[in-house]
Amino acid sequence: MTTAQQTTGAGHRRAPQHAPPSVRPPWYVTGGAVLLLVHAGAAAVVLLWWSNTESVVGLAGWLTNAGRLTGLLAGYACAVLLALMARIPFLDRTVGSDRLARWHAMGGRYTVSLAVAHTVLIIWGSSAASGTGLVEQTTTLVFEYEDMLWAAIGFLLLLAVGIVSARAARRRMSYETWHFLHFLTYLAVFLAFFHQLSNGTDFAGSTTAVTAWYVLYIGVAAALLWNRFLTPVRRALRHRLRVSEVHPEAPGVVSLYITGRDLEKLGARPGQFFRWRFLARGHWWTANPYSLSAPAGSGFLRITVKAAGGHSRGVASLSPGTRVWAEGPYGAFTPERRTRTKVLLVAGGVGITPLRSLFETLPGQVTLLYFARSFDDLALREELDDIAAARGAGVHYAVDEPGGASVALTPGSLGALVPDLADHDVYLCGPPGMTAAARTAVRGAGVPRHRIHHETFAF
Repeated sequence: MTTAQQTTGAGHRRAPQHAPPSVRPPWYVTGGAVLLLVHAGAAAVVLLWWSNTESVVGLAGWLTNAGRLTGLLAGYACAVLLALMARIPFLDRTVGSDRLARWHAMGGRYTVSLAVAHTVLIIWGSSAASGTGLVEQTTTLVFEYEDMLWAAIGFLLLLAVGIVSARAARRRMSYETWHFLHFLTYLAVFLAFFHQLSNGTDFAGSTTAVTAWYVLYIGVAAALLWNRFLTPVRRALRHRLRVSEVHPEAPGVVSLYITGRDLEKLGARPGQFFRWRFLARGHWWTANPYSLSAPAGSGFLRITVKAAGGHSRGVASLSPGTRVWAEGPYGAFTPERRTRTKVLLVAGGVGITPLRSLFETLPGQVTLLYFARSFDDLALREELDDIAAARGAGVHYAVDEPGGASVALTPGSLGALVPDLADHDVYLCGPPGMTAAARTAVRGAGVPRHRIHHETFAF
């Protein structure tokens, strides 16, 4: 069921109505360049193996050489995986955090597969060459070769992380538990690193290869250390963020107002998010992503959180004065994605949070469509109405209870609600089912794929 309200106030507007579109290159241009660079690195790794392989003879030769190649690729893939999650600002703002996370997840499956193949092939090939059994050969490799015991422990840790990251396992654990266990990847990669140089045929006697490997890993480690550890500490000391108020917005939904020093120097854009770590019991050990639900620069930062897990339920009980560490801002779900002067925002539930700040600040003709289960679940509704009236924008509420007409997520319904929809950019944020249906609907209405913008923080 739907009720619709559209305000066309002639008073003060908060954003120009005919600003030129953004000139930032679309994500797939930057993303394509990143993927090209990653594949070029993989090709260089294969070339390193090829240049050090004179001939392959017999079963043992084929097995051990396949093990060498998969080991090199697994080592390279580990560095790439960590780089994708190093929260490098340029990549985060252009490619997008969710897309980097999906690449990381897909690459993780390849990495674990390569590591398993490397382990099996090396043991099998060495066993065939020496004529010993697989168990005896495994024991010899692990306990008699330099750095191999640490590498074995690293391999088991990497395998464990791969198992808990599988979709079936993720569904059985909280985000906080998964996030904590995922840090074991750092230890796994560190433990496995040195055996590559001490036992790897491709690095023996090649100063260039060894130097390149060190540069790759040290560069990734530096990016991780700076962006994921030192920068949050530096910003925490500089901005001294604290919770100033916890305000209820809807059933199970609260807004946190966070104050601090020099907040404008954080450079937060509408639509972006931070990873918030509240220094209170039950919260300090994990950082969860929540979007800003109001533009920064008003003397405070605000997030609006729905109780969906242990961390988010506990947010409502935080006391004013609680210290906050915030990592960010992150995300490419910003006004710079816009390519047209007309924009449709489609929100579902607490997905209104990033769209609320975009609704206020996006230039051009903006329309908001907000889906919720009931009128009471329409968080921030009063603010949305005020923004619509102030800037002459349209806001439509779709609510699953009696009292209004139905609006389906179909090309026809959206086209009737938003004339010339095909000439719009579309921003989507909400539950996975709703966003998938909305994406299909707007594509059916003629909106090109590159003008549909969406970020998700599902793990």
